Amino acid sequence: MDNKNLSFIDRIRDSDIYFAFIKSPTAIVSTTILIIIFFSSFFVELIAPFNPFDPSSLDLMEAFTPPSWEEDGMSKFLLGTDGQGRDMLSTILYGSRISLIVGFAAILFSLILGVFLGLTAGYFGGKYEMIVMRITDVQLTVPSILMALLVDGIARGVISKELHDEMAIYVLIFAIGISEWPQFARVSRAATLVEKNKDYISASTIIGVPNIKIMFKHILPNILRPILVIGTIGLALAIIAESTLSFLGVGVPPTTPSLGTLIRIGNDFLFSGEWWITFFPAIFLVILAFSINLLGDWMRDTLNPKLN
Repeated sequence: MDNKNLSFIDRIRDSDIYFAFIKSPTAIVSTTILIIIFFSSFFVELIAPFNPFDPSSLDLMEAFTPPSWEEDGMSKFLLGTDGQGRDMLSTILYGSRISLIVGFAAILFSLILGVFLGLTAGYFGGKYEMIVMRITDVQLTVPSILMALLVDGIARGVISKELHDEMAIYVLIFAIGISEWPQFARVSRAATLVEKNKDYISASTIIGVPNIKIMFKHILPNILRPILVIGTIGLALAIIAESTLSFLGVGVPPTTPSLGTLIRIGNDFLFSGEWWITFFPAIFLVILAFSINLLGDWMRDTLNPKLN
């Protein structure tokens, strides 16, 4: 049957990527875990047994309740409670939504910025390319966490504390995104240098196709494969970066806790016997980042034409 007559679902099932996916247990398991985590996080109001941000549902007498299988545990608190009597399972699900939103937004920002600079630098070349790539080289010498801390520190010095607390998530997204764009720029530039020397680009230039149309309609779709792979793995790094910054106390405020904030709060009670307050958010973060990395590794092998 002609591919033009196939539906979108049929074209997906007929693709090499779908065949490689169903033949890879690692990809299936990691994707299943991520779907469960994403669904639980973004539809947490329908799934979570409690709302940890509703003061009327909290009882300080139930604080530090151990998990339900422990001797003093309660069946309604599967993973126990924290120092304020909040259900740990519900708190983790609400916190993971903050971490996912920050991670997605930060990696999207860095992807757009890096691909734009790398694509234009590789296509136009000259002094513009030299300036962009030297900036990239300089920034790559600075660890991303330090760059994010620097940006957050500058933001705290420029704006007031009240305004910073209100804009903490946006500052965090910008801080992580501005520290991750160089890798997208380098890959985009390298792929653009290969594509712009091909015959179809030369033909488009000869017939007078505008440079913007050549870059974003002809070159960009052909360099998306390595960018998507880096973006997938970068998502895990962005989530870990957000958790690290929140753990250090420069991320989202405690009123809207993320996974890193929950781990930092639980760390204060780690040596007093309330191990579950920091253990379960940390395990959830590890499973989330590990699943994204496994999916990214599968995408890297599947989308690499040299391995197919």
